Amino acid sequence: MTDERVQYALRDGVATIRIDDGKRNALSPEILRGLYRAFDRAAADGATVILTGREEVFSAGFDLKVMNRGGAKALNMLRLGYAFTARVMAYPHPVIVACNGHCFAMGVFLMLSADYVIGTRGDFMISANEVAIGMTMPRVAAATLRHRLTPAAYQRAVTLSEHFDVDAALHAGLFDETVDPADLMPRAEAHAARFRELDPWAHRRSKRRIRRATIRSIRFALPLDLVDAVLTGMRRSRGS
Repeated sequence: MTDERVQYALRDGVATIRIDDGKRNALSPEILRGLYRAFDRAAADGATVILTGREEVFSAGFDLKVMNRGGAKALNMLRLGYAFTARVMAYPHPVIVACNGHCFAMGVFLMLSADYVIGTRGDFMISANEVAIGMTMPRVAAATLRHRLTPAAYQRAVTLSEHFDVDAALHAGLFDETVDPADLMPRAEAHAARFRELDPWAHRRSKRRIRRATIRSIRFALPLDLVDAVLTGMRRSRGS
């Protein structure tokens, strides 16, 4: 399975899914649908997943061109993205994110849905910047942040749109470890090989046990977040 923007490669039971739109890896409806197809393929292959981006960027979040136009396409993009967090959290095999650099907004929520997150050392920033751009933090997004961040970092990320540099992101819980850029994919592949040795039945059941409440809250919150998006759009169109 090879696509211009979402690429899939399977080797030794490990599926590498790479997002590369040639720019900032904006999560458009088309890219999100490609990610769903890639994870469906990985599940059919019984594969451990490495999800990664392109040089110096994992993802800048939702496609703002689609968002700013509003309408049904924007709502569908939000629905696909928010629901995908639960899809990744519930994936029955280990998921590793190899974060190549900058990561913002929906890119952060996607990253934090994985089982293990490797960050890249460098002059990069990680931020759930919704409040900074005039959005109330969506419930789904808050749930994914709470799932991983330390309590103090969670408060700052949600209410203050804090930009975390790589070291701060590691201490906040955004990353499990950081490596130099040249070591990112070799490190992810080494972890994937090690995780392949876990008992798959125990991994799947343990993951479901500790994430059941979070996944349920995401699925419950999703329609509420879509209503909020509609109301926010209406408010902005009135200029109030």
